[in-house]
Amino acid sequence: MELASQQMVTGGWILILLYVCTILYFVVRGAGKTKDIRDYALGNILFSPAAVGLSLAASITSAATFIINPGFVALYGFSGVISMALALPIAALISLVLLTKGFRKHGKTTKALSMAEWMKTMYKSEGFGIFFGFLSLLLITFIVLICVGLTKVLSSTLNIPEFYTLIGIVIFIFGYMMFGGANSMVYTNTIQALLMVVVAVILLGSGYEHFRDGVHGFIDSLNAIDPKLTQTTNDDSFLFRDYFEIIFAQFVVGIAIICQPHILTKSLLLKSDDDVNRYLLVGCSAQFLFFLVVIAGLFARLEFPNLMIGGQPLPMDNIVSAYVVSEFPVIIALIVVMGLISAGISTLESLIQALSTSITHDILQPLAGNKIFKKEMFGLPPQLVWNRIIIGLMGFIAIILSWDQILNPKLSVGIFAQNGVYAYFSAAFTPILLGMFFKNVPKLAPIMASVVAVTVHFTMYYAMLPVPFTQATGENPGVAAAIAILSGVTVGFAIYRAKHGKLELRGDDETTTTEG
Repeated sequence: MELASQQMVTGGWILILLYVCTILYFVVRGAGKTKDIRDYALGNILFSPAAVGLSLAASITSAATFIINPGFVALYGFSGVISMALALPIAALISLVLLTKGFRKHGKTTKALSMAEWMKTMYKSEGFGIFFGFLSLLLITFIVLICVGLTKVLSSTLNIPEFYTLIGIVIFIFGYMMFGGANSMVYTNTIQALLMVVVAVILLGSGYEHFRDGVHGFIDSLNAIDPKLTQTTNDDSFLFRDYFEIIFAQFVVGIAIICQPHILTKSLLLKSDDDVNRYLLVGCSAQFLFFLVVIAGLFARLEFPNLMIGGQPLPMDNIVSAYVVSEFPVIIALIVVMGLISAGISTLESLIQALSTSITHDILQPLAGNKIFKKEMFGLPPQLVWNRIIIGLMGFIAIILSWDQILNPKLSVGIFAQNGVYAYFSAAFTPILLGMFFKNVPKLAPIMASVVAVTVHFTMYYAMLPVPFTQATGENPGVAAAIAILSGVTVGFAIYRAKHGKLELRGDDETTTTEG
């Protein structure tokens, strides 16, 4: 179905071409300074803490925050707002502040390029590092979510088929990420974040007309569509049935969600410890604004009360795209579209960079040894060449999985992504917690905590196991992850206590040591 006017299509092409040229300018500029895999992963340019903070906010925010999650709110109302705009963000930002300094201290000392290398050096175990390298493959599910979100927005704006839109997106973004890496990404992320701030304000302000009769009038309008939209729980959804799902599980997930390689490793781009506080202030402020964008889902539901457009059902993942194209004047709509695209591309860049680095550095190199890394290839360091080959393969896999999710989603591609990403950071949380704050950690503690967390998560999810005394089941990836995280913490600390009899906190001036 063609939603955009010819004027919007023409304007959309003009803006997108300008956007492409801008991105390529910074990619070429950054690529000239990228000499090896370390430059690709961490950069060699002195970035300001404010720029890295905006890059952080842009990396955490994705197509999920701006494009997919408002669809959940459009379907299920206030329960989704409490879950996605309050419970998870508050926990995530607190966790970000607490974990960043500890992660940066060890990562800077060991020159870690990735989360897996951080685990390897922290616990002096190459096997554990390889294990986390393989776990990082779960992040491809997040890449798929972003590719689907970008496809929905651009296809609606340009009136072109979703399949060809998907192919173009993957070729362009994965193509330029073969060359730029961190040196170009901080620049592009900063521009994207500034645009996202503007768009967040536009989307949050777009519902002002619904408040002509005050807050009560707004609530009455939603009640007229479906009284469950204004309830704090919603039993129509397997995500928001009770407060365990909406608040407790999301709070636990929010604490652990920061344990993703494209988030915590961002602090390693800072050149001085004095920059950390400013970096966190800028990043957290922008991020909280971005999390609030899901509220626009309520405005979209008032625009499409029956979730129909042109007599056809409106899929959940298409709601935001349809709202933007239908609600705003062409110029404003195009600005919003560029912001939505920025939200997706910023995180996609970070994921491609983090995942390709981990596959090259933490899987391929340890397993292949020096067999394929002996000498230069095409006049370049072999790691850099293999990294580019891996990005190409990732792009091919992303196309296959994304197209399947466009055709056959389980409610939303968001569920597919949550299942993979939540499993990853469920496994990472306890090892990071133990490594940062405790000394003399036995290796068995983080290893068993990770294995238990992954096992519990996938068992809960695929068996849809119930949580006693609640309506929650593992069908909700957030519930599966929360139980997995708690299980990992319990096992990890039980092994630690069995070894030492007590918990030994690490002082700020101490380097973490590992036993066993």
